[in-house]
Amino acid sequence: MQKKVFQLLADNTSGVLSRIAGLFSRRGYNIESITAGQTSDPRYSRVTIVTSGDDEILEQIEKQLAKLIDVKEIRELKPEESVYRELLLLKVHATAEQRQSVISVADIFRAKIVDVAPESLIIELTGNQSKIEAFIGLLDGFEILEQARTGIAGLGRGTENMLFAENQ
Repeated sequence: MQKKVFQLLADNTSGVLSRIAGLFSRRGYNIESITAGQTSDPRYSRVTIVTSGDDEILEQIEKQLAKLIDVKEIRELKPEESVYRELLLLKVHATAEQRQSVISVADIFRAKIVDVAPESLIIELTGNQSKIEAFIGLLDGFEILEQARTGIAGLGRGTENMLFAENQ
């Protein structure tokens, strides 16, 4: 099993994300993460999908996605040719005595404290998956109350790996 990141340029219309996700569920493929958002051209959305499987399954996923009418272009975002980022919001139980220890770990990772309550902190961290995993690992001694992760968003490096819709 290997993991691949696909980036799609799709029509920015209602139901597009549902049709993309439906393709995966109908064929029994797994989506590890999916992010979507409007591009600088409001007619299109950029969708980033992380999925896994053997070579044959991943090839089928790419071909099936390319067949969807709403999908204008699809490209694999290879790790060495792309930049991936993920957003983490993490709520950590921290008493007044523990707060400075949590803040110190957050500072090392350039994370931001976005909320302070009497018994908890909410921390915002952006980075690649390994950075986020390392951060969570260092907070092992603290009680993590809640966690929200966006999934990967990515872009190809340089100007050679850009997605453009035909007939813009």
